[in-house]
Amino acid sequence: MPEGHSVHRLSRQFDDVFGGQVLTISSPQGRFAPAAALIDGQRLISSRAHGKQLFLGFGNDLVLRVHLGLYGAWSFGGDEHFSGASSIGAPRKVGEREQGPAAAPGPYNGPPEPVGMVRARLVSAHGWADLRGPSACEVLTVEQALAVRAKLGPDPLVAAAGEFELSKGRGSAQAHQADARTARKDFVARLSRKRTPIGTTLMDQGVLAGVGNIYRAEALFRRGIDPFMVASELSVRAAGMLWDDIAEIMSDGVRDGKIITTRVNDRGAGDLWPDNAYYTYQRQGRGCRLCSATIALAEVGGRKLYWCPGCQRVKSSRP
Repeated sequence: MPEGHSVHRLSRQFDDVFGGQVLTISSPQGRFAPAAALIDGQRLISSRAHGKQLFLGFGNDLVLRVHLGLYGAWSFGGDEHFSGASSIGAPRKVGEREQGPAAAPGPYNGPPEPVGMVRARLVSAHGWADLRGPSACEVLTVEQALAVRAKLGPDPLVAAAGEFELSKGRGSAQAHQADARTARKDFVARLSRKRTPIGTTLMDQGVLAGVGNIYRAEALFRRGIDPFMVASELSVRAAGMLWDDIAEIMSDGVRDGKIITTRVNDRGAGDLWPDNAYYTYQRQGRGCRLCSATIALAEVGGRKLYWCPGCQRVKSSRP
């Protein structure tokens, strides 16, 4: 499943290539057709990511909510004005990498015929975007969209999103900084109330929105936190530093379009991505980059959990 940095890149992509434009919206597959008709011919006025969910706001006060889930992906194409990635969505190999750029040479004669089961198609004067295989694709009122977001925890990329808004001349630095401080404080408070293992808690989108299996494993390793430690036992200082580290590496993901969590001095020889990109993720049975221990693997809550028994000291019982 794409992690939060990919959805933030999607949000920026929509803002860059569709923002302020009137869009033709359809459902070649047919499944989304009644909802598509509600926003067809409307102007896109906002594009926001919250965790793993994308919210596109239109001029008639309706919002398109998309959750890509395990298999969803957006593909893009257009003329020389339509820049960015050609595909963002569910990874098919280790890690997450998108394809791009999308701009095609020569004259633009409109979008191609849909290929496969296209749930939704958005078209502007300069390009198009096709959505396939999402777990959620619906049109909501503003109030309904806010209610969905209210159920989510704080997003570690709130500061990065604020910086992007400033680059577009929207909002103030003070307001965006205040949002980032509030989100950090909210995360620390939510963590303090959880009696579940920290490795499980970080995957709870109601506690922290946007973190998936890779960032969960890598952030806990980078902070030297035992994934089986009860979340509420983490000190306020340690919880805040964990938030800061997650925000940093996820911001790198937004910038790079792929997840790289290793520090430069900890990487071995060879290509950087994906072989040298991670400390623990999918490195079970291999030696730790920092100590003599072997990276461990356990299935917890139906997901694979990776950690280093040496660097992440045992503080509670393990399965």
